[in-house]
Amino acid sequence: IVALMTEALELNGSEKVLEIGTGSGYQTAVLAELARLVVTVERLPALAEAARKILDALGYTNVITHLAGETLGWPQEAPYDAILVTAGAPRIPPELVDQLAIGGRLVIPVGTRYEQELYKIIRHGTNNEVHDLGGCRFVPLIANGAWEN
Repeated sequence: IVALMTEALELNGSEKVLEIGTGSGYQTAVLAELARLVVTVERLPALAEAARKILDALGYTNVITHLAGETLGWPQEAPYDAILVTAGAPRIPPELVDQLAIGGRLVIPVGTRYEQELYKIIRHGTNNEVHDLGGCRFVPLIANGAWEN
């Protein structure tokens, strides 16, 4: 699933990528190998700190780790060329689509708390393109604009 999601972002090495859900930092490291800059956001302080330490120790200088705030994503550094979400949302969050550059790609699981479809959204402004990449199962995305804790 990491490979499928990463491939769907269509990275060429020049992008600024936002990752929602740092977790262990594994997906972050994959993205850091393929993008110019990765901004990653994690809501659990212990996970964010552990991932930051591992990524620093591995020498990733193109990763910025943030503790999630009240707003979904990290609008302070938008727009992003690509956004990858590693937790399932109840809907496609407009807050994240708004953080994409025109032509940017959002890959996100959308559905119930227990089963989702993996979507790829390409921002075109008013008429965005949505592709269904198949079924998947992720932990729920806990945030304003997603599931409540």
